[in-house]
Amino acid sequence: MRLWMLLAVLSVTAYVSLAEITKNKNRGRGSMWWGIAKADEPNNFLPVSPTSMLDSSVYGNLRRKQKKLIRDNPGVLQAISRGANQAVAECQYQFRNRRWNCSTKNFLRGKNLFGKIVDKGCRETAFIYAITSAAVTHSIARACSEGSIQSCSCDYTHQSRTSSAVRDWEWGGCSDNIGYGFTFSRDFVDTGERGRNLREKMNLHNNEAGRTGVVSVLLQHVSSEMRQECKCHGMSGSCTVKTCWMRLPSFRVVGDNLKDRFDGASRVMVSNSDRVRSNANLANSVHQHRDGLSRRQRYNLQLKPYNPEHKPPGPKDLVYLEQSPAFCEKNPKLGILGTHGRQCNETSLGVDGCDLMCCGRGYKTQEMVVIERCACIFHWCCEVKCQKCRTTKTVHTCL
Repeated sequence: MRLWMLLAVLSVTAYVSLAEITKNKNRGRGSMWWGIAKADEPNNFLPVSPTSMLDSSVYGNLRRKQKKLIRDNPGVLQAISRGANQAVAECQYQFRNRRWNCSTKNFLRGKNLFGKIVDKGCRETAFIYAITSAAVTHSIARACSEGSIQSCSCDYTHQSRTSSAVRDWEWGGCSDNIGYGFTFSRDFVDTGERGRNLREKMNLHNNEAGRTGVVSVLLQHVSSEMRQECKCHGMSGSCTVKTCWMRLPSFRVVGDNLKDRFDGASRVMVSNSDRVRSNANLANSVHQHRDGLSRRQRYNLQLKPYNPEHKPPGPKDLVYLEQSPAFCEKNPKLGILGTHGRQCNETSLGVDGCDLMCCGRGYKTQEMVVIERCACIFHWCCEVKCQKCRTTKTVHTCL
């Protein structure tokens, strides 16, 4: 009897492991909200209420919990849309000189904003999840302090601190509400990702790493007092008393931080013992549900370094499951555009250099005449007048 049960468990383990590998090729269910980045385009906002409902092509891709969060928090939709666009712009800036340059596709119902590359559990996908989660955190926190979301306000926790005797200022004003931004991002962005397989576990980890990146950057700036904004109070413009509040650093600082994490991302897997425990949990899920255990508790997959000599990934580290494609040739199946026709830097030895960017295919050099604004002069008040200058530039393009 025991031998039969052991064989049954092993057969289920093999089957689930194969199913898990198949599932890991899919992106998970929590990424379709990225289409909100297209919400501010014409005809995507329908002015049917003061909060504005999304056009069905975008709104229909949100999950039930996400729709409820939008309905229950007037003003939050615009902040999420702003954050999603901020994430796209920052991703394209950080990867502007790499083979994969974070290209996006026209959003259509059922399609993914970043294309099919997110179907692979590679480094680039890890960065996309992290930067989008971080952008929502950042945008919501800022919107709270601006008063554009009805369900949150400023962060007044700093005002409870006792001012140091050596400082000539006091906490006050309206600080960005990073706590609310972090919590809302977790509720909204993580919806649909339950950690049921390794790919969903990867998505959840990178979402959290993005949010943690925002908080860690903020804490660094708090300690160095680099991002305090202050206002002076006193007679005749004197600064007898100075009130300061905390502002989040620009999102570029967050993007730079996550790009560093991308370069040092950890490849992960799950151990056989974790798979067996997960299968046992799945087999007993009915009994666990009756005992009142949550769904998230049933999926106990633990991320392990792919290389046993590497340390386990920390909460700020980005993680991935498989090696990235070369991105050299066009691959419609994965939505890869290739590097044919991309400009490169002939003198660089880095990823933007012609040797690496062009994947050894070679490149062509041509002279181009460019018309640029130059000799700009500010005229009071308030106009800037510039001349047009013709310059010749040498451009290198991949074959």
